Amino acid sequence: MADEDFEMDGGYEEEPLDPEPEEGAELEEENNNEEGPDPVLGENEEKQDVPVERPRKTSKYMTKYERARILGTRALQISMNAPVMVELEGETDPLEIAMKELRERKIPFTIRRYLPDGSYEDWGVNELIVEDSWKRQVGGD
Repeated sequence: MADEDFEMDGGYEEEPLDPEPEEGAELEEENNNEEGPDPVLGENEEKQDVPVERPRKTSKYMTKYERARILGTRALQISMNAPVMVELEGETDPLEIAMKELRERKIPFTIRRYLPDGSYEDWGVNELIVEDSWKRQVGGD
């Protein structure tokens, strides 16, 4: 194949330009950007996403799987120089530091527990009762 046979446009014909919008379409776009009163909330109320406090269905105890995931994730963060939330007393092992943070309920994580109906519950680590490997109860109500 000679260089003269090769077309620089990739073999595509000129593509048609996008059609010009009609005048009515431009007016609709401008009207969509205007903010008017929300028919559901009324004129004076602001739009806010307020979480609804419902009675929780799941247990207030942290499972051993949640505990393992939290300790592992937090230890990884600490090993990557994340700020430590507790006073260190000579600890250098990230896992030990993560365990100390969990005992003092200082880990800033939220656990999302999915339910069979597709909904979920969010629990803060500081809200859950934790039992460590030696069956000592840590935190809780």
